[in-house]
Amino acid sequence: MFLGKSVLVTGGTGSFGRVFAEIVLRRHRPRRLIIFSRDELKQHEMARHLSPRQYRALRYFLGDVRDRERLYRALDGVDVVVHAAALKQVPTCEYNPLEAIKTNVLGAANIIDAAIDRGVSKVIGLSTDKAANPINLYGATKLCSDKLLVSANNYAGAHHTRFAVVRYGNVVGSRGSVVPLFLKLRRQGKLPITDPRMTRFWITVDQGVDFVLSSLRRMCGGEIFVPKLPSMNILDLARAVAPECRTETIGVRPGEKLHETMISEDDARHTLEYHDYYAILPAPEMLAFSREGAPEGGRPCAEGFRYSSDTNNQWLSVEQLRRMVGLMEVRSVA
Repeated sequence: MFLGKSVLVTGGTGSFGRVFAEIVLRRHRPRRLIIFSRDELKQHEMARHLSPRQYRALRYFLGDVRDRERLYRALDGVDVVVHAAALKQVPTCEYNPLEAIKTNVLGAANIIDAAIDRGVSKVIGLSTDKAANPINLYGATKLCSDKLLVSANNYAGAHHTRFAVVRYGNVVGSRGSVVPLFLKLRRQGKLPITDPRMTRFWITVDQGVDFVLSSLRRMCGGEIFVPKLPSMNILDLARAVAPECRTETIGVRPGEKLHETMISEDDARHTLEYHDYYAILPAPEMLAFSREGAPEGGRPCAEGFRYSSDTNNQWLSVEQLRRMVGLMEVRSVA
């Protein structure tokens, strides 16, 4: 898929971007792999592990998705864009709403304009379960970003650029997630639990990268791809990480849901189900821009279907969670 192609990943020094770069460089043969991010220190640290001297295709490009001119320069000659840059900490976005809008919404708009004008072939954006029926600003900005990327297929007009979105749940061990927090606090003998009933969808970084790559292969334009993921209960996670610790219920924080949803009942009306994923299709009046149509083999979801972490039919056991956390700790040491 990437043979002889130029690939750019925004937010490339984040948890996803680092693993994406490792997998693409190991499995594929891109002509260029461009790490686009705004933090020079993170680029320096990442380059110590993934060096352009070792990987001739690798490039590090300083820039911010808020900066249209820099994006136009960065996307010159690029074939594929994976848009992972975002402000994603819920409390931070609540306290700095305009900053979240500038990065998550206006940044996506800049990606769209630059990709179309630079002749990029495919753009896929990373989204979140918090974009479905959002109750916090982060989720609202990602819903807006998703809508922009889906509509960009129509906006592209005669240009050949295609846009799609990948939406998945909590990533095990990503920066700011609950697992590193629990690992840090277990030495104190007590873990804070928001609510023992709380559930979340769960995915590893490697699984997220693999799903993005498979979605890039199958995308026609306008889809929101949702993987079938297991759910986990927050109390089970605490038992997996630190069974020796006691837990303290602190209550659900502002902007936080008890359970997460990835496909609402309204979205389900134009969603196709496949063996291991769902594809939310554009609204019927926008289907005209999809040149090839939806991937074959899908079946419509049943009336009233809702993909939520509390009604999921796949659940992680304490032992499975423990193995996932163990793999995460091994990766962090490596």
